Amino acid sequence: VQLQASGGGLVQAGGSLRLSCGASGNIFSRNAMGWYRQAPGKQRELVATVTSDGSANYSDSVKGRFTISRDNTLKMVYLQMNSLKPEDTAVYYCNLNQWGWSGRNDYWGQGTQVTVSS
Repeated sequence: VQLQASGGGLVQAGGSLRLSCGASGNIFSRNAMGWYRQAPGKQRELVATVTSDGSANYSDSVKGRFTISRDNTLKMVYLQMNSLKPEDTAVYYCNLNQWGWSGRNDYWGQGTQVTVSS
């Protein structure tokens, strides 16, 4: 499975960005796709995930500001980020996880930088 993310950039506080991620390869019909982020000196943390049946989950820090969505036909996942804050600055990673015979498998995209200036 390969993931290709795009859409990061530099934006002022209060602005918006939209991240996109496309998946290819051996993708099972049931999976979860989502976004994680890692700020300098911090551990990678979950931002939002959405399952193949549309169930979404958000971290408390982004609830009400970010919206995750996916297109199962195109194998894409999106993250609409509104009301951005400087603390949202991080490298954002696209993730896909699915369960195979050996257990859960996680796949990661290359990361896209999001910088929010104050």
